[in-house]
Formats: sequence, C-alpha cells, structure tokens
Amino acid sequence: MIRTQITLTEEQKRNLERLAAQEQVSMAELIRLSIDQFLKNRKIPNSQEIRSRAIEAVGRLKDGPTDLSSEHDRYISEVLD
Repeated sequence: MIRTQITLTEEQKRNLERLAAQEQVSMAELIRLSIDQFLKNRKIPNSQEIRSRAIEAVGRLKDGPTDLSSEHDRYISEVLD
C-alpha cells in the first residue's frame, strides 16, 4: 500500500470515527472502501481490464505499414512536415 495524506473537515473526521467504531474497522479502511466504491461507480477500468482490451486489439489493425517499428521516425517526420 501507499501512504498518503488527506485533509478532512472536523465533521467528516467525527463521522468517520463514529462509523469506524460502529463497523469495527479503521478510518483508513473506511476511506479505502469508499474510494473503491467511488471508482467502481465511475467505471474506471482496472489494469486487468486495460490489459484484456489491449490483447483483444492485437491483430485487428492489419492494414498499414509493416515496417512501422523500424521506420517510425520516418513516418512521424512525413506527418509533421
């Protein structure tokens, strides 16, 4: 895990402390759970989803230059000139 620092209002801190005591978990755990739920609701893909999408895309771009990896500088200069 990575340690980070956040600033809360006094009311947020009091409410988190109460809820943490009620749920018998730490405030940090409540914050992590809240962030997980927030990110899930935003439908931000996780690294596994990104990796799966990239693997699915492999081979779909069959048209185009076959020497792109070795001639990428030349192609970029053609576009920029």
